[in-house]
Amino acid sequence: MAGLSVKRAFGAENSPQKTNWPIGCFNRAWTKWSYDDALDSIKAADYKLTDLLTGHRDEALASSAATPEYLDGLKKRSAQRGLAVNMTAIRFKPDAALADNIADLRKQIENAARLELKFMLTFGVDKPEHYEKFYRLMADAAAQGEKRGLRLVLKPHGGGSGASEEILRCIEKVAHPNFKIWYDAGNIIYYTGKDPLAELEPIARHVTGFCAKDCSAPKGDVMSQFGTGKVDFKAVFAKLKSVGFNGPIMVEGVKVGATAEETTANARANREYLEEALSFA
Repeated sequence: MAGLSVKRAFGAENSPQKTNWPIGCFNRAWTKWSYDDALDSIKAADYKLTDLLTGHRDEALASSAATPEYLDGLKKRSAQRGLAVNMTAIRFKPDAALADNIADLRKQIENAARLELKFMLTFGVDKPEHYEKFYRLMADAAAQGEKRGLRLVLKPHGGGSGASEEILRCIEKVAHPNFKIWYDAGNIIYYTGKDPLAELEPIARHVTGFCAKDCSAPKGDVMSQFGTGKVDFKAVFAKLKSVGFNGPIMVEGVKVGATAEETTANARANREYLEEALSFA
């Protein structure tokens, strides 16, 4: 195999089973700049897909406060840059009355549908006293979202969505086929210290998206460059491939630089890292 790249030597580049999952980039790394700066940076890093994960100053995004005029303008801002937007984060107040949260979240669903998004993501809740109310809220949202062509997804985030045991409990309690998982291997390490590959095994069949972050230790830095932590991306992708996963993969963890341009270079490097990892999946 002298003179051949590892990839070519093992036939990965010509394999009919080669993965071709879409890789997008969350806006989180650019929140100290404007959302327009984030969009420009994500485009400059050669992504075609982005989201509405994290709030920016003076931006309603897909929240219940957004007006139809604002939403139409928001849609144009990404389209003008050749970017598709696939997801928004769900916002609710765990201490609020269930009826109030349901009404507010239904408005968010209407806004996400107006933006023609595909996914709405929840971080779950931290306190056990909020669990039952959360399950009921998500059950309603999953049903309402299904009517509008929106998929409701849960991200590992500590507390009631810490690792596989808690996530499976959420799936069971919500009990709706439109409630799935966007896996986050970095968060498994950050919140629980557990092995993200082992924690993926019991829930892999429920995964419909992947939030890409690396992490070296519990409560370690997740806004970092891939390969600096303990996430074995190749092994995780191989497991997802074995259960028929087909993306998307959304880059969330990016080292935030002193400038938007420096952050953009880091986002580009993380995309290239994932592309290399996927060539072996």
